[in-house]
Amino acid sequence: MLQRKRLILNTPTSKIRSASLGLVEVNGLAVGPYTLTAPITAAPCFFYRTQAWELRKSGKSNEWQQVADESLHVPFFLDDNTGRLLINPQGAELDIHRDFHEEYSSSIFFDKEMPERCRQFLARYAVSGERKVRVDEYCIKPKNFLFILGTLAENPGTAVVPQPVRTQPASSSRFTLNLPGGSRGTFTISVGKTIGYEPEPVPLKSLPQPSLIHRSVEVINLSDNQLPAASAEMTQQGKITAALMRAGITNPAAWNAAGIDNPGAAVATFAGTAVMSSASLDASATTSAAAGPAQEFDLQPKVVLMKGENNPAFFISWRNERAIAKSLGWKSALCIWGGPALILLGAYVLLAQFSVL
Repeated sequence: MLQRKRLILNTPTSKIRSASLGLVEVNGLAVGPYTLTAPITAAPCFFYRTQAWELRKSGKSNEWQQVADESLHVPFFLDDNTGRLLINPQGAELDIHRDFHEEYSSSIFFDKEMPERCRQFLARYAVSGERKVRVDEYCIKPKNFLFILGTLAENPGTAVVPQPVRTQPASSSRFTLNLPGGSRGTFTISVGKTIGYEPEPVPLKSLPQPSLIHRSVEVINLSDNQLPAASAEMTQQGKITAALMRAGITNPAAWNAAGIDNPGAAVATFAGTAVMSSASLDASATTSAAAGPAQEFDLQPKVVLMKGENNPAFFISWRNERAIAKSLGWKSALCIWGGPALILLGAYVLLAQFSVL
């Protein structure tokens, strides 16, 4: 935290019009030709992250366990009145406003009723709501102020289109390895989710004869997250899953009785398809509405603000530079001085316990 505070204070704030390639610090308002709809608040936004936790018994105590984490975005721009800069939020550490935070319980002593949008979101992830649940939603909406520290680089191919994109969290890692046979490949690891492998393209002149080519692309899914959208392409269990979900049946016993061995994986699979299908419908509806505003934006910008390869610092916040530095300052001071204070307190308690003092 202290290192980040120093990095933020030592990096001069740039105007978008005069920003140069490399590590930059900019701020302005979020704008863009396309938006998507947040699942809980139904607010038009450029980015949302919706999370749900369920209170479960762990040993002799109860603890919150995450049961859903959904994050999507559409490309958007930052406007500071001197220009507009395309933002690619993949892999960014986010400190943005929380638009929704509520807890719900099926207990008769809990009088707060769960909204229908929350029920639909939880049902996509096979959360019945029988236990106490907590739902949070964070959004980047049009005209929101943003402070961004990241790498300004030439656009590697980020397209400004209305189709929503799944956002990789900052915990996702990408690295390149030399593979047997002289080939190279890039691995993307998202903890607890997916390991993906993509081989580097081979120049045409170095390709062997067609009969000797044995290249392949391998994606290892640690959990099922793909499902054919068309009913004709679905498996029998996929059709049963879709029918049960549309009927609102989320009880695991009913799923087992229907012949589905792994209800959690089946619902997660259906949820991914449902999200992308609904997002595609929203995108098609937004495209016609945004046809006019889209003409005001450069849909093929030459540069983009993103997470850099050589400098991975990428931070997006809804607070200004002074507020961020102040927050990081007292937090780092608390950690630095709080540790020795706890050690001295622990030593005093131990000495007092053994009657040394």
